[in-house]
Amino acid sequence: MAKDLDELLDEVETKFCRLEPLRLDLEERPGGGTRGGGRNQAQAEEDLRFFDNEICHLLAAPRTSKKMMSIEEPPYGDGFKCGKPATQQKFKSKSSSNTSVRASIQGLSKSCSPVYLSGSAIPCGIGTNTSQRACDRLRCVACDFRVVSYSDYVWDESCDYLFFRNNMPEFHKLKAKLVKKKGARAYACQCSWRSIEELTELQTDHELRWVCGKH
Repeated sequence: MAKDLDELLDEVETKFCRLEPLRLDLEERPGGGTRGGGRNQAQAEEDLRFFDNEICHLLAAPRTSKKMMSIEEPPYGDGFKCGKPATQQKFKSKSSSNTSVRASIQGLSKSCSPVYLSGSAIPCGIGTNTSQRACDRLRCVACDFRVVSYSDYVWDESCDYLFFRNNMPEFHKLKAKLVKKKGARAYACQCSWRSIEELTELQTDHELRWVCGKH
């Protein structure tokens, strides 16, 4: 389009640069009469109107093309669909995904009620009044350590506070004070320890500062 316009302007310049001398010749000479006659003047005016129309047509063509493009193509490109920008659609999708993740986390975050300790015969899990399971997500609110448990073991009677203070939570150090006993379970944090054989509610032992850390 730009090339056609440049060529037309060159042609106009070529013809009408020669037209100026023609107009001077057409003027009345002192002796009367004109040179070249009315025919040349009429032809020049017709050529001028022709080139004016061509220029107007070429200048109007880009506007027409833009107008057509705005009708046929989406004004915001491929990212604009159903009247909403693609970025909004992505945010919506991301928001929906985050909601589902939060729902899954909330579904998994459950606490035992009541909290049970037990021997190895009782399975571990979320304890309830109808499903009596030993909590395996215990945490001590006094020392802020997670409570460890070892099935089929009890603690040796020689255990003391300094032993757990210095060796928690490495099993290879703690096993020095673990004694095998079928059906029992040994519990310990950094400041407290228990050997349990029967199903026991945690709240009955008032010395322990253990709570369910949620499953």
